[in-house]
Formats: sequence, structure tokens, C-alpha cells
Amino acid sequence: PREEVAYVTCTYRETGHDQPDFLATIDLNPKSCTYGQVIHRLPMPNLKDELHCFGWSSGKHCFEECSRRRRKLILPCLISTRIYVVDVGTQCHTPRLCKMIEPVDVFWQCNKGHLTITHALPNGDILIANMGDAAGRGKGGFIVLDGESFDLKGNWEHERGAPHTGFDFWYQARHNVLVSSSGFVPRRVGYGFNPDDLHKGVFGRHLNVWNLSCRTLIQSFDLGEDSVPHSVRFLHNPDAAEGFVSCLMNGIIYRFFKNEARCWAVEEVIRIPAKKVRGWILPEMPAFAAYIVISRDDRFLYVSNWLHGDIRQYDISCTSRPRLVGQVFVGGSILRGGPVTVCRDEELKCQPEPLVIKGRRVHGGPYKMQLSLDGKRLYVTNSFYSTWDKQFYPELIREGSVMLQIDVDTENGGLCVNKNFLVDFGREACGPALAHDIHFLCGDSTT
Repeated sequence: PREEVAYVTCTYRETGHDQPDFLATIDLNPKSCTYGQVIHRLPMPNLKDELHCFGWSSGKHCFEECSRRRRKLILPCLISTRIYVVDVGTQCHTPRLCKMIEPVDVFWQCNKGHLTITHALPNGDILIANMGDAAGRGKGGFIVLDGESFDLKGNWEHERGAPHTGFDFWYQARHNVLVSSSGFVPRRVGYGFNPDDLHKGVFGRHLNVWNLSCRTLIQSFDLGEDSVPHSVRFLHNPDAAEGFVSCLMNGIIYRFFKNEARCWAVEEVIRIPAKKVRGWILPEMPAFAAYIVISRDDRFLYVSNWLHGDIRQYDISCTSRPRLVGQVFVGGSILRGGPVTVCRDEELKCQPEPLVIKGRRVHGGPYKMQLSLDGKRLYVTNSFYSTWDKQFYPELIREGSVMLQIDVDTENGGLCVNKNFLVDFGREACGPALAHDIHFLCGDSTT
């Protein structure tokens, strides 16, 4: 079915507005009089949580009773480490908060903090990745919630099995494998991006492979000091033993796969070149490959380049040789007339023009994406992390985020901004807000 409702996490942290974060409900039904508008806001009961990524609870009996899917949303908080459980099954247009787990419980029971990605496990329990410990030092791993009661069950990995830091993960149950990426040391990046931190162990550099049933780390790939593997996706085909991971600081997309020896391996398949610039924090601006999405038919891979400002579409019919078939700029740091001048560019002949939709100048760069089930509509928001937003895109802090729709050519490849669609979070009654993750009630390409 076509998506008719989207849920988007929004934060006020670092914006100067002392307001709680909220979950926005967006009307995506083109026949509705409120199409493309926020039709409901569910404010959280606390301040400065930084709602970021979120996911669905499937319940322990989801395979026997499909109607029990997508009734509860799990909203972990990046900064406060609080966990909210939101009921969307009772009234999908007016979600309500039904449970809250306080940070002290996560700290004492798991010694984990700074929660990130959420996925439901095959048994119905909920797995949440984290970046650090209670003090903000680097400590990866996962915590587990009961899939029915949403009570905290403890750590997922065995003692002493946690990597230095973590962020994203994805699993393939038929191959008994979970693959996780690296993140940052939270208390260091909380002050903003410092290039010197690349050489001080602040950023993760490993792609980790876990035995899903035994919950043990079985392989770890060092992708280099300037890599920061971030967004992880397996192919949707449940029999496929391969996927992709994007790296923030070097613009490389790696393919991970099971080789002929039945061991896991990685290979570089995409490299987005950096741009030589003036007027920026470094003489070269890296391709900040922040997020990736794979279409449900496993044909296309989408990459958001948060710093340069473009979204890329790759044909991955041959997964070892992705082919660029679509590209569109929706903001970024290298726009014509901005403070950054591009001195050398291996791809573009001139700097892209600013994007204006319905009279609204779009600031920031693309980060979170969500693809419709038919693959024809790609939705995108443009806040990465409030502290870094403030450092790299101060206009985004002043004017707020937007949610855009990109029309996709699913036959030959190609991307085009839909100029008739704009959700403007800069017009919120409590002040401009920063929008992050997106999920559809009917199902999407990252669940």
C-alpha cells in the first residue's frame, strides 16, 4: 500500500528553545486536505533528550498474527539515554506515550548510554544499540527490551564482548549473523567536530560481525583511521549473505559478504571523492556518506551526503559494481554563493544552486531517508546531530528542518525533487525544530 502516515522524531536541543522533543505525525495522503502537514505532535515529558533514531516493536507473536505488527514505536534518546514507548496502534493519527524507561535504570543495569538504532529481534524482543557508557566514554554493544512488557532485560552481548563504540546494526537471521558499525565517543563529539580527534581514537573504525544466536563477536574489520563506518544495511532478500556500510569521513561504501570459505569479507565498491575547498574547517571537504537505504527489490542503493548536500542513487543489480544512475542536490555546504568555495572537484563543473521550495530556502544537508514500498518516493530530512548542525549549518538551527520528497525513476534510475511537497519544521509554534528519523505506518525500507 501507498504510505499515508509518517512519524518523524524532532528535537529542540541546541536550538535555544527550551521545549521538549516531540514525535510528529505527517499526513502523506495526497487526497487529504492536510496532505504534507504535521497533523499531530506528541511532546515528550522531559527536556534535551535528543530524539534521533527509532524503530518498531513487532511483539513475540508477530509471525502468527500480522496485525500485531507496528503497534508500538520505540524511541531511544541519543543524549539522555531515556527510552519512550509510544502506542500508534490504538489511534495511528494521535499516538500516545504508554511507557518510559529512565536513564538511571539503563545506567545501573547495563552501564550503557547514548542510545541509537532500534530493531526487533526474531524472537520479538527489542535490540537497541548504543555509543557509550553512562559517563560518555566509548562503549559499544546493545541493550534488550522485552517485546511484550518493554521491561529492560539487560545487555545483549556477553561480558567483555562490547567493541570500543557503536552506532548502527542489521541482522540476517537465516545466516545467524548481525553486523554493526562504529560511532563516536559521545562526550568528545558532544562539543562538536574537531579534526584532531580523528587521530585520538574518538571515532570508531571497525565493522563488527556477530554470531546472532550466541551473541558473540566473531570478526572485526579495521576500515582505517579516517573511515568511521556508520550506516549498515543487509539486502532485503532473507537468503542474501551480503550488504553495505557507509563511512562518514572518507566517503567510501563497503560491501560485506560471505566468501567462498564461508567467512565474512569486505571490499570497497563506491568512493565519493572529497572536494578541495576554501572557507571551511579543512582544506578538503570529505564526502560525508551519512545514511544508506536499499530499495525493497534490492535493485537500488541510496546514499545521503550530508556535507556536500547530494543524494545519490546507485544501481546494485551487480552488488560488487554499483553504478551511479541518479543524483540530486538538496542543500549542503558547497552551494553557489555560500561561504565555501570549491577549488577542485573531480565530479562537478560548477557549484550547485541553492534549493528553494514554495519560497523556502532549504538549509543543511540530507541525512535520514525513507523509501516508499514501491520505491517511487524517497523522503528525506536534514538534521544530523544537533551539536554538529549548529557547527556546520547555523542557518538550520535558526530556521529549522524540512522534510522533502524525491521522486524516483524506478525503471532507468534518476532522482528529482518534488517541488509540491514540503514539511516545514521551522514554522512550529514553539520555535524551529530539527527533524531526524522517518517511519511509515504501512511499512518501509528500513524496518
